[in-house]
Amino acid sequence: MIVIVLTACPSGLRGDVSRWLLEISPGVFVGHISARVREKLWERIVDTLKDGRAIMVFSARNEQHLDFRVFRSDWKPVDCDGLQLIKHPNEGKHDTYAGTKRHGWSNAAKYRRAKKYRG
Repeated sequence: MIVIVLTACPSGLRGDVSRWLLEISPGVFVGHISARVREKLWERIVDTLKDGRAIMVFSARNEQHLDFRVFRSDWKPVDCDGLQLIKHPNEGKHDTYAGTKRHGWSNAAKYRRAKKYRG
């Protein structure tokens, strides 16, 4: 089984990939092809893709039963004790508490302390 996701790619490339795989949504292709055809198709995608991105997920004989390739994406594959994970860089674009330290007591702690001293 193979899944390929193409973003901002030329229409000719989508037509080329649709010869081998089914396009179930714009830019999302699925199917079952041999490893040799998969590698040749990936080479063609990388050569033809101009400013877009490509992600390919396919079946493999490993613990996760899958493997993936990423081309021109912010998300990077990382090996973590034999498992392939995707690392998403956090550059302050998202509203999270990662890396920020809040000083002082929380409101809940303040109410608890006030209740304790009230009697």
